[in-house]
Amino acid sequence: MAFEKLFEEGKIGKLAIKNRVVMPAMGVGLAEPDGHTNEHIIRYYEERAKGGVGLIITEVTRVEPMYGTACPCQLGAYKLSHITGLERLADRVHRYGSKIFLQLHHPGRENHSIQIEGRQIVAPSEVMCKVCQEMPRALSTEEVEDLVKAFIRGAVIAKTAGIDGVELHGAHGYLLNEFMSPYTNKREDKYGGSFDKRLTIMEEIIAGIRQQCGPDYPISVRISADEFVEGGLKLEDTIEIAKRLEKCGINVINVSSGIYESSTTIVEPASFAQGWKKHLATAIRKEVSIPVIAVNNIKEPSVAEALLEEGVCDFIGIARGNLADPAWAKKAECGKEAEINRCIGCLNCFGAIGANGHIKCTVNPRCGREVEFGTVNKNGEGRTVAVIGAGPAGMEAALTLKDRGFKPVIFEKENILGGQLNLADKPVLKDKLGAYKNGLIARVENSGIEVKLGTKADKENVKAINPVGVFLTTGGNPIVPKIPGVEGSNVITAEQFLSGAKKVGEGSVVVIGGGNTGMEVAETLCYEGREVTVVEMMDQIGRGLYPSVLVDYITRVTQKGEKILTGQKVLSIDEKGVTVENTKDQSQSRIDADNVILALGVSSEYSLKDAMKELGVPVLLAGDASHPGRIMEATMDAVNLAYGFLE
Repeated sequence: MAFEKLFEEGKIGKLAIKNRVVMPAMGVGLAEPDGHTNEHIIRYYEERAKGGVGLIITEVTRVEPMYGTACPCQLGAYKLSHITGLERLADRVHRYGSKIFLQLHHPGRENHSIQIEGRQIVAPSEVMCKVCQEMPRALSTEEVEDLVKAFIRGAVIAKTAGIDGVELHGAHGYLLNEFMSPYTNKREDKYGGSFDKRLTIMEEIIAGIRQQCGPDYPISVRISADEFVEGGLKLEDTIEIAKRLEKCGINVINVSSGIYESSTTIVEPASFAQGWKKHLATAIRKEVSIPVIAVNNIKEPSVAEALLEEGVCDFIGIARGNLADPAWAKKAECGKEAEINRCIGCLNCFGAIGANGHIKCTVNPRCGREVEFGTVNKNGEGRTVAVIGAGPAGMEAALTLKDRGFKPVIFEKENILGGQLNLADKPVLKDKLGAYKNGLIARVENSGIEVKLGTKADKENVKAINPVGVFLTTGGNPIVPKIPGVEGSNVITAEQFLSGAKKVGEGSVVVIGGGNTGMEVAETLCYEGREVTVVEMMDQIGRGLYPSVLVDYITRVTQKGEKILTGQKVLSIDEKGVTVENTKDQSQSRIDADNVILALGVSSEYSLKDAMKELGVPVLLAGDASHPGRIMEATMDAVNLAYGFLE
């Protein structure tokens, strides 16, 4: 076995866990509005159990609905009727030898009144979250005592349902974390003030669970080892907290970091390295005798194995990795790690939840839709389907068609699979995108799908394979606006730059377009020491990006001297720079630059559409060939169409 430590049995208290892979809690928004389970959330977790995860920790589960609801369709454990559904969930996870904990949660001040029917949010003290920007009401002593009972009741419900254990969410700036932290707890009653009093709520909850659920029922506590805010908990504080919690009788501690105001340290954007915060878990593990679970932005099994060998933790938290590929663990264990569908760190999963929808994944269109895509109509009967273009849409379409029993044949004009991913992985800090591309290519190559590289599709060569349908996934062409000077020798497109088809001349650079591609091109040039200015017509760059991804980008590039100008329309280009117009007051100004790069997006490439229609078979367009968008839209397009094709 390639990863011996990762796949050796572990123990939490008296509970045996078949391996060291833990899927930590992530909000998914798949339950019923009143907190009951349904087939959607059961299938979601079942897929990860089937994929080899040793321990699953559910999404944040509300213990009371009045102030404790964090999203519209969140699991609940606050009334007896929740037991039946949780029992079904536990049974389905247990089929595959996996264990499951219920994470008990209250959002506290990190919430919005709209989630709780307009009521004012609550917290230990009247300290507003700078992200949520709503002033909370301080809980009375009696209300806190009732919340202690609510957490205990949630644990009793979990145990009654056959759930293997519970986790108290004491991290990420939520209510229990707020009580433990001097940054948010300014109380003067028994639940605040000194270090000891700030831990009172945790001690009472743990004692109550022990009394109600017995001495052997597993209890985990998730903590933020460093809140990364001035006046908040630091590692030396949380080491003492961990030691105190162990004395209270918990069985495992789950180490994370950050609060909403330092959110990039909770769910890291793509720029963060794997294992960047391993020092936190390492320090805590040295001071406790109970096992430590730790998240460390892990994408690769080899990195997980190395952390276990190094003694950083006892169990590895693989969160977004299990969104991107529910078979992450099984592929690693079976020596198929090359085929793992890698997380790219885009954080669109959190964007989907933040928009009050259900969980989605850019690179896994089936995530959150396990019921919809669970039944595959295998009626292909070996019939041939032409797939033109081998980008993410084309490869996902071909893989889905293959699964349905069709014989997809991919036509790709270049000599390599990947399409636009072969450009998208070229900027700095895009190693995760490159790993995703390589995994997708490996899946295609190992599937037996016929691929015609270096072959430009036309009516004749497509007709020659006698297809029953054609999928056009030909991507898009760079947009080149009709403005004076755009044909100048100092002007190139982002595609030409990334592909190496044209070089950027010496001197300063203006990048026109502040979308994802323009941002990445500008950053790459910044890392080369260039003087770079990004010009964007909209009021902000990076529209559609998850906020912490954008904040992370701006922080990095401004430190390197990149200038960002928004609300500026380019009127003309010349050999000395560009002339722009302010979109608000129409004033004009000059930006001096030696070079100009156009990064204005793409227009759909569907020149083959009419020719393919002459074949008399269905022609379907997916990805940028249908409408320009992100990888998320391209892969969802492709899988949706491939599932519905000739059903």
